[in-house]
Amino acid sequence: MKTNYTGQPANRVDGSLKVTGTAKYAAEFEAEGLLFGYIINSTIAKGKIKEIDISQAMQVAGVVQIFTHENVSGLAWFNKSYKDMDSPPGDPFRPLYDHKIRYSMQPIGLVVATTFEVARFAASLIKVTYKEEKLVTNLQDNLHRSKKAPMGKVGYVQPKSRGDAESVFAKAEYKIEGEYVHAAEHHNPLEMFATTAIWEEDGKVTLYDKTQGVSNVQLYISNIFGLSLKNVRVVSPFVGGGFGSGLRPQYQVFMATLAALELRRPVRVVMTRQQMFSFGHRPGTVQRVAMSADENGKLTSIQHEAYGETSQFEDYTEIVVNWSGTMYNCENVKLKYELVKLDVATPTDMRAPGAVTSAHAFESAIDEIAYAVKIDPLEFRKINYAEDDQVEGKPYSSKELRACYDQGAAKFGWSGRSIEPRSMREGNQLIGWGMANGAWDALQMPAKAQAVLSLDGKLTVSSGTSEIGTGTYTIMTQIAAETLGMDINDVTFKLGDTLMPMAPLQGGSWTAASVGSAVKAVCEEVKAKLFKLASKTKHSPLSGAAPKELTMAEGHIFLISDPGSRLSIIEVMRLTETDSIIESGMSGPDPAAKTTHSFNSHAAVFAEVKVDEDLGTVIVTRVVCAVAAGKILNPKTAGSQILGSVVWGISKALEEETVMDNNFGRFMNHNLGEYHVAVNKDINDIDIIFVEEHDDLVNPLGIKGVGEIGIIAVAPAIANAVFHATGVRVRDLPITMDKVLQLAEEDKNQVRV
Repeated sequence: MKTNYTGQPANRVDGSLKVTGTAKYAAEFEAEGLLFGYIINSTIAKGKIKEIDISQAMQVAGVVQIFTHENVSGLAWFNKSYKDMDSPPGDPFRPLYDHKIRYSMQPIGLVVATTFEVARFAASLIKVTYKEEKLVTNLQDNLHRSKKAPMGKVGYVQPKSRGDAESVFAKAEYKIEGEYVHAAEHHNPLEMFATTAIWEEDGKVTLYDKTQGVSNVQLYISNIFGLSLKNVRVVSPFVGGGFGSGLRPQYQVFMATLAALELRRPVRVVMTRQQMFSFGHRPGTVQRVAMSADENGKLTSIQHEAYGETSQFEDYTEIVVNWSGTMYNCENVKLKYELVKLDVATPTDMRAPGAVTSAHAFESAIDEIAYAVKIDPLEFRKINYAEDDQVEGKPYSSKELRACYDQGAAKFGWSGRSIEPRSMREGNQLIGWGMANGAWDALQMPAKAQAVLSLDGKLTVSSGTSEIGTGTYTIMTQIAAETLGMDINDVTFKLGDTLMPMAPLQGGSWTAASVGSAVKAVCEEVKAKLFKLASKTKHSPLSGAAPKELTMAEGHIFLISDPGSRLSIIEVMRLTETDSIIESGMSGPDPAAKTTHSFNSHAAVFAEVKVDEDLGTVIVTRVVCAVAAGKILNPKTAGSQILGSVVWGISKALEEETVMDNNFGRFMNHNLGEYHVAVNKDINDIDIIFVEEHDDLVNPLGIKGVGEIGIIAVAPAIANAVFHATGVRVRDLPITMDKVLQLAEEDKNQVRV
């Protein structure tokens, strides 16, 4: 007898709170005497502030204070550059630190008033004069200024080359090379960044903040303002989408805290949608890929170099080219990754950072070389399949990518594909089928959890992690209920508060493995305590039983050999006069396992497109995404994660780009009217397959996380489908109608493969 919850499609335990509007987000916490802040942003990209005239704004009724670099230098600890847990190497940006302008839309002031409307109106009256300086924002024109990406970013390692790729490529008969470009992209979660800062009489401050890491914000704020950690509480029970944008504390939390501490009043600061484009983004990147293969389709050389943008003050790095050394068997691999410093805000992690950028170029190039040797792209990948990690020389803890190929292809109907481009059509619609694959690290970080079992048989488990819409509340409840054999309705999981045990940032697809393992560990401690108590129950069927003789299910403890000999959890606690059981637990990665194996999740994506032959418009009609990610804790919430990833991958492939005007150094389409994202009309059939994968090494739960793996291969699968439909290779994302038509026109005069 066993209570099984993991692996089951349980409904979200927080679902009713969200659909009824009961779930509270950062800008929805109220306080008596609440003030409102409105952020002022620079209108130039580089230079100095000569003067900020706030006189008119201060005369507006309801304005309480205006903060600028001229009146805050003595308030915050600006003598040091405090890094947060997700900082790249360099000198972090410090809002209102001085008169220098480092990028367009840099925050340069905060108006605090009795209402948001008054603060916004007053901000419009502030006059700022600047001394502008020559700026540099064009990545492609400044590749000659690139430099080697430094170490320092958590998880980043320098790419490792092997063999002699250049000479092998030079001599090869079958080879391709090309340059792939994508512009900067911006996170656009539904909830905008917001902080409600509550000042308390004893000098403490409570921050209701939109963040993917309450402990990170606590550390950041306590360091900047010279406060002890115990005097800074950060609360974030719900986050309306993060996708990496909330890993680092954003500047509104600094400003809200600054104002609350100075004015000794509660202050709320909420970014506008336009201001959501004024901080980190997925960096624009230029990639160059060259490959060669023999007549049998065996790869003989791989060359992959990438140039990513970063700010002038920090070196933001991503793992871009490293994947190219691991995905396929090849003896000769040359990898290079460099950064170009520009007058922009520091980029930041965005869903599957680096990997989704890499896959666009590398998996498109794999498709190209497959065509060069006239082998089906899926068959080509199977020919070059890597059983082991080619860079580290280690086996994978598990790898079911072949099963992803087979199950995805069968569901999609790949065997019915005509290999020749432009060979499939419906009237004026050219039909294309493309595929690609991807990988993502299966990571586990140290995490803590606490469990409290009360006399009424109710269990409360807590950890200071985040809920960014992934289903964290639900899967942690499932893990706890299953571990203790309890009814899931008797278990409550709490998160998002620095008063709770510390958890890592919610990112990297490691939360389920990290916090989930901690939850399992602490519940095992509770179970052990219950078994000890059960054996002490006098005149009961469990008296004197050893722990190995006992098990739990359906809220009862019973003998394995005689399930009829049992006591409920409540009976055990009452008989032993135990009011509650409180345990703390911790879990972390096994250092020894990392030395012997590599840990990755994998996916294969198959896509169908229809391209209007005259207009060049591209519609993705169906996608099949087959994922191998260890044990799936909840197929429903995990399926939602992959579904969202595929939708975003379609958006990335066909629509998303932030357009920079290099004359002004400003992203011009900083709104949702002109920054195009996929909507319902753009999305058609999406099938998700979770391939069975058993892994005893990756972590105690055997899980790998699914937050990122679903998006990685979508854009190249679509790009490859567009080529199959049209015969033209669009290497510049997003794939828009003008690019398709332009290349098609060029193709009339030359053969393109």
